[in-house]
Amino acid sequence: MRCLGWRAFSGLRPPPRPEFARRCRTPPEPGACTDALAYTGAMTDIRTGQAPAKLSRSEFHERFMQSFMDPAFGAEAAALSRVEAVAWAAYHEGRKAPLTRKAGPGFADPAYDLSTEWLANRERLDRLQAAWADPATPPRVLLVCGASRNDGTCPGEMSKTFRMVRWAEEVLQAAGIQADVLDLSLLTSSYHLHIHPCKGCVSTAMPLCHWPCSCYPNHSLGQTGDWMAEIYERWTAAHGVILLTPVYWYQSPSPLKLMIDRLVCADGGNPDPTSTHGKKAEEAKALELKGWNYPKHLAGRAYGLVVHGDVAGIEGVRRGLSDWLDWMGLIDAGPKARLDRFIGYYEPYATSHATLDADTAVQAEVRNVARAVAAAVAALRAGTLSQPDKDLPAPRPK
Repeated sequence: MRCLGWRAFSGLRPPPRPEFARRCRTPPEPGACTDALAYTGAMTDIRTGQAPAKLSRSEFHERFMQSFMDPAFGAEAAALSRVEAVAWAAYHEGRKAPLTRKAGPGFADPAYDLSTEWLANRERLDRLQAAWADPATPPRVLLVCGASRNDGTCPGEMSKTFRMVRWAEEVLQAAGIQADVLDLSLLTSSYHLHIHPCKGCVSTAMPLCHWPCSCYPNHSLGQTGDWMAEIYERWTAAHGVILLTPVYWYQSPSPLKLMIDRLVCADGGNPDPTSTHGKKAEEAKALELKGWNYPKHLAGRAYGLVVHGDVAGIEGVRRGLSDWLDWMGLIDAGPKARLDRFIGYYEPYATSHATLDADTAVQAEVRNVARAVAAAVAALRAGTLSQPDKDLPAPRPK
């Protein structure tokens, strides 16, 4: 790629250090690329030094045994010691993906060893995406319950959000649409079910973020039980999505935010980990600087939103969620599909379910969100939903 020298990097100003100019590999030429990222040099250095040293053997033992505090495990102390030795070896040797096979045809490096778990997940996503695009596939809407609360653990009571999900489900089923309920509160009440946090690979370089996510499971770190493998499938299969959530401290609840962060790979993620040979930062940076097309893997689905709170924050959360879904290439189902409402404004938490019982207007508005999304899904699949900006190129893709 040709470069216009320091002028492409900083307009008419000289670079701050002389060595920058020496690193520009070609002299200015008419018609050369003016992309500042084509300018190579200190910008692409790999910055390291944040991560601490690995755990010592004694520190590892303390972490490992935290899952076995119940005295009932005492009878199996010898067996646990043997299992711990295996886990220590996996951690010490960094055996992130112990089961692999050659990537095979269709990948940039067919001979590269890929996780069999990742390959199986990607194959399922490919099948589901093909079914999603098939007009013969029955319409399907994903209903996401973003609340943390359910009556199977400490709160002892179901969430108001879950009740709203059920109202939306009834509307969709009456319209002949399959409703898939994703209750994120199960993270708080299920055994060994996790949405592990996003590791931020995209901030190193977009191609380092793989679709679907290849950061998990990480068997060497015990980062298993990751629900996102299934959640990617459920988003891919859906023709529409409705997010229903309360406001926690002016923000989305943590289970919902975990899922949102892990869906970053659906917006620009690299479907071929062999192109970066796993997590090779320098290879990913080189790919991005050559020009990356930021594929939107979940674009073309309709969406609706229901955000509720009791004192503040509903508009900010609704705006943040709708902006995120717009950026991902999803299509809003109209103004009545983007709802934010207070339930029991400054009233006691203890009576909030009764307040919702009495608020028939909010109940009707939630059902209207589902009706709007049902109509949008039908129009999208028929090719009649207006999208005036659909074919406009993005001048600054990212």
